[in-house]
Amino acid sequence: MTGRLGIDFGTSNTAVALADGARARLIPLGGGAVSIPTAIFLDYDAREMLFGADAVAALIAGRHGRFMRALKRVLGTSLMREPRQLLNRRTTLLEVVAEFLASIRMQAEAATGQRFRRVLSGRPVRFHAADPDRDLRAEADLAECYRLAGFTEIDFMHEPEAAALTDAGAGEGLGLVVDIGGGTSDFTVFRQRGGRIEVVASHGERIGGTDFDKALSLAHVMPLLGLGTRLRAAFGPDLHVAPVGLFHDLATWEKIAFLYSADTRRAAGEMAKVAEEPAKFARLVEVLEMELGHDIAFAVEAAKIAANTGTGEINLDVVESGLRLGITRDDLAADLAPFARQIGAGATTTLALAGVRPEQIDRVVFVGGSSLLHSVQAAMLRQFPQARMVQAEAFAAVAKGLALAARAQDRG
Repeated sequence: MTGRLGIDFGTSNTAVALADGARARLIPLGGGAVSIPTAIFLDYDAREMLFGADAVAALIAGRHGRFMRALKRVLGTSLMREPRQLLNRRTTLLEVVAEFLASIRMQAEAATGQRFRRVLSGRPVRFHAADPDRDLRAEADLAECYRLAGFTEIDFMHEPEAAALTDAGAGEGLGLVVDIGGGTSDFTVFRQRGGRIEVVASHGERIGGTDFDKALSLAHVMPLLGLGTRLRAAFGPDLHVAPVGLFHDLATWEKIAFLYSADTRRAAGEMAKVAEEPAKFARLVEVLEMELGHDIAFAVEAAKIAANTGTGEINLDVVESGLRLGITRDDLAADLAPFARQIGAGATTTLALAGVRPEQIDRVVFVGGSSLLHSVQAAMLRQFPQARMVQAEAFAAVAKGLALAARAQDRG
C-alpha cells in the first residue's frame, strides 16, 4: 500500500504533510519551504508552467506570461471547465490546477522516496456558502483535479476539523478553531476528552484574506485609477460615475488574469477619453497595457501585513514613480470592520449549531494566515473574553491534521 498524503490546497498557500508514527511532519516543497504560494505562472517564451515561489518570482522578474492565483475560489463555477488557449494548447482551469497538484505530488515523492496515489485533502466547510449545488460542484471539481494529477484514492475533510486534531494534548474541555484562510472563514467547536478530539459542530463563510485585499484595494488604490470619478456623456454636458465592474475585477485576485483582453483595454481607453480626471484613467490604461494587476495586488497584501503591526505602505512605483500610500493599523481596522463582524457572526452560528454558550469555550485556536490579523483576533477576544487565545501553526496546522486523520483512518 502506498502512503497517503495530507494536502492543504489553499486559496493563497499550499502545504503537505505525512504521518510519521504518532506525529505528522511537513514535507518540504519548492526549495525547502514547507508552505508555498498557490500560484501558477504560464511562461509564454519557455512554454512551461511554473508553480509556487517560482511562479511569483517569474511575475516579479517581468517575464512574459500569465500569472494565476486564488484559483480555489473558482472551483464550482463554469470558468473551471471553459476550454481556453494556454501555452499553445486548448485546456481548462481544471487541468491547470491538476498540473499544480501533480507538481506537489512529485515533489513529495522526491522528498520521501515514496509513491503517492492516495490523498486526504482539506476542503472548506463551504466553498460557496449561498449555493449548495455550487458547493457540491466545487468538491467534484477538486476531486477531478486530483485524479488528473495522478491520485486514484481521494477523500476530503473539513479544514478546521483537521486543524482541531493538532490541538490534542492542549487540555480538556471545549475549543473553537477559527480558520481564516485566503478564501474562506471556517469554524469548528471541538471537545477534548482523555487526549481525544471530538468534533461537535462546524460552519463556514465565504470570506477570507483575498476579500480583505480587495476591500483595501477598492478603498485606497482603485480611486487612483478612476474608481468613483465621473465621465462626460457622449452628447451634452451630463456627467456620470464611471462603471465599477472593471475596478472590482482588478481588485479581485482570481479575476485579474482574465482582464488583459483587447476588449477590456479598449473600454479603459474609451473611458480615458471622456474622463473628468484623465490622469487617473491614464494609470488604469497603463496597468492593463503592462499587465500590472497582480503587482498591485501584491503591494496591497504586503501593506496589509505591515499595517497589522504598525504602519504599512502601498508601493505603486510600478504604476507611477513615487506613487505610494500610507496605511495604518487604524485604517486596517476600519476597512476590515465589516469582515470582523461577519467572522464574529460565523463563530456565533457555529456555537448555536453545537448547542454551546460562549462562556463554555475554554480556548480559541487560530489557524490560517489571515487569522494573524489583529482585527480578527480582537473580534474573537471580545466574543470570548474568558477563553485562552492560542495561535496554532498558521500555515501548517491543517496539513498536519490531515496527515494524522489519514493515518487514523487507515488504521480503521
